[in-house]
Amino acid sequence: MPEGGYYNSKKSDDICEDVCGPSSRVALSMSRLRCILRGFDLKALLLLFIGAPLFIFGIYLHGQKITYFLRPLWESPPKPFNVIPHYYHENVSMENLCKLHGWGVRETPRRVFDAVLFSNEVDILAIRWKELHPYVSEFVLLESNSTFTGKLKPLFFAKNRDKFKFAESRLTYGLVGGRFVKGENPFVEESYQRVALDQLIRIAGIDEDDLLIMSDVDEIPSGHTIDLLRWCDDVPDKLHLELRNYLYSFEFYLDNKSWRASVHRYKPGKTRYAHFRQTDDLLADSGWHCSFCFRYISDFVFKMKAYSHVDRVRFSYYLKPSRIQDVICRGADLFDMLPEEYTFQEIIAKLGPIPSSFSAVHLPGYLLQNAGKYKYLLPGNCLRESG
Repeated sequence: MPEGGYYNSKKSDDICEDVCGPSSRVALSMSRLRCILRGFDLKALLLLFIGAPLFIFGIYLHGQKITYFLRPLWESPPKPFNVIPHYYHENVSMENLCKLHGWGVRETPRRVFDAVLFSNEVDILAIRWKELHPYVSEFVLLESNSTFTGKLKPLFFAKNRDKFKFAESRLTYGLVGGRFVKGENPFVEESYQRVALDQLIRIAGIDEDDLLIMSDVDEIPSGHTIDLLRWCDDVPDKLHLELRNYLYSFEFYLDNKSWRASVHRYKPGKTRYAHFRQTDDLLADSGWHCSFCFRYISDFVFKMKAYSHVDRVRFSYYLKPSRIQDVICRGADLFDMLPEEYTFQEIIAKLGPIPSSFSAVHLPGYLLQNAGKYKYLLPGNCLRESG
């Protein structure tokens, strides 16, 4: 310490300048590093070497969530549907129901064709066909040995065909071989299979003005909805069906925004099987959409790897059976995604798991008649078998 207790900072600076300057040849390497770093702020260094990597890792983990949350900034909501009120009560005559909708009543009902692409939803298909059986003239089912992602798959319907003997006399079944193109967008294979289904519908004998139901297996129109449309005159040529959206079972009710199912008055040479928006008309409260409603955990894993949105499986641990079981019972998202909505208000309102519903009112009749067999689809029964 210098005389008087004062530290000579100038002398210290001179030493540092001497160490770092061109005239210095004997300074230690640590002293050089200390002098080089004197001009840097410690907080800036921490931000650069710790904060930046953590930020990049966070984007890697949650970038999809950020994209979905900011979706309202660059994507506008689709055009609103023209929602048609839906009137129904079992004690109201068909003539009066048609009049309530502004339609006339026919002397005889139209024929109805129900056409689906089948993957592995054996239980849901049984519930669907039992619901529609009294009203459908012909069931049309196409199966492939390929998933949309180009993976070889078993012919699940062919293996379980004995379970559907009740529909055999009215069934047109087709098989289309997969293309197995590696690295191809899954939607290309899906489109290829839908074109094949379009051809199978014609083979089934559909004719002009017959009704054609276009929907996935898990998009189930209610029987009374199809009965209404086959008996009423002047129904729209194309009509989307508003379905109640459920996830994993009928315990987790999400919303009523499922609209892709549709019914068409068939026009030869014009009607094409599709699964996108084809009209602005939407008939309210017309059935159920039960997505990922499987009995076995193995079926969840299969679909996650097989369907067109396979890109949502961003990490292999998403397929871990114990995680899938936990997600089901919490009503959370299998892919850890934010809601697919177009406004911040709707996104925020749907954040977090889906609340449990304890209502089993107005569900498919065959499901309730066989509640013991399909217990896993009813409220309070979230545990699944491994498969």
